[in-house]
Order: sequence, then structure tokens, then C-alpha cells
Amino acid sequence: MTDPIKILGRWLEEARDAGDPTPGAMTLVTATAEGAPSARMVTLKRLEADALVFTTALWTRKAEELRANPRVATVFYWPALGRQVRIEGRGELAERELAEELFAGRPRERQLQALVSRQGETIEGLDPLRERLERLRAEIAESAIECPPDWGAVRIVPDRVEFWKEAPDRLHERHLYESADGKWRLSHLAP
Repeated sequence: MTDPIKILGRWLEEARDAGDPTPGAMTLVTATAEGAPSARMVTLKRLEADALVFTTALWTRKAEELRANPRVATVFYWPALGRQVRIEGRGELAERELAEELFAGRPRERQLQALVSRQGETIEGLDPLRERLERLRAEIAESAIECPPDWGAVRIVPDRVEFWKEAPDRLHERHLYESADGKWRLSHLAP
């Protein structure tokens, strides 16, 4: 197979089938305009034909860094399978309709949390947030929750994808796909 996105899709499916509780968990690395990196875990929400999609509040550090420097890296790691995938590429804000669709698909508790908490901001403690959450639950009861205007979806368009598969003799398989002129070029790397 010469399409790394399709291979990633197959590996995600195999991780899910193997019982991994969070197969879509990925470490996302962004950087400031000056190149200072930061990493955090996010969840892959969708795999498209040429991109990976995750969601975030648009006031967060990761969103701010993406606006200043669109270069990103991400890593999937499935230790039980002895596999990892490293991806480098460009992060870009997706269309509003996609953010709304993905927000609507979130469990209700996560929708409410997104309305109550400004992720990453300094707080005095969790009690005021929990009180706001209870008030909001009472106010909206079973009403539909609209996607906040400062919630978005981000596409990662890869230009490098490396697949690593563990081997008992430590001669691990490493396949690197690099995008050039709209096509993927495959190289084998030494372990």
C-alpha cells in the first residue's frame, strides 16, 4: 500500500480491534513563531483522505501557536502492538461546518464542559466550575447544545509519515513516506 493515510487508518482499526481503549490518542506538538515547542495529548476525531482532524477551543495555547506557526508534529503509540506513527505537516483551521458537526457528536457532558471551562486558563479551583456546570445543566435541561463560536476543528495535512513496527531482535521496521509533488515517496530507514 502506498498511501500512508490508508495505512494509518488500518493501524487505527487494528489498535481498536486489539482492545486499545484510546486508539485515537495522539501527542500533538506545536511551536511558537520563535520555534519553542509544546506537546499535549489530543484525540483524533476524523481521518480524511489527506488529513487528520482534531478539535479544540480556539483560545487555547495550541490554537494560538497554530496561528503563529502552522508546522506541527504528532505521534500515535500503541505499546501493546509494538507500533507507532510519527507525522509532520501543517495544521490549518477547518471550516465552521465541520467544527459544528464534530461538536454535535461529542457526548453531552463534554459539550457542557466546553461551555463551562476555558481550557488552559488559570483558575482558583474547580469548585466554581462545578457550580457553573450544575447551573448550566439545570438551565438547559435536555435542550440541544450549540457549538460555541470559539470552538473549532483543525486539519493536519501531513507531508511526512513514518511507521515504526517493533521487532524482537531490535531491528525495527521503519517506513517513511514523504510527500513530493502530490505523490508519496517511500523510504526504508535503519532502526
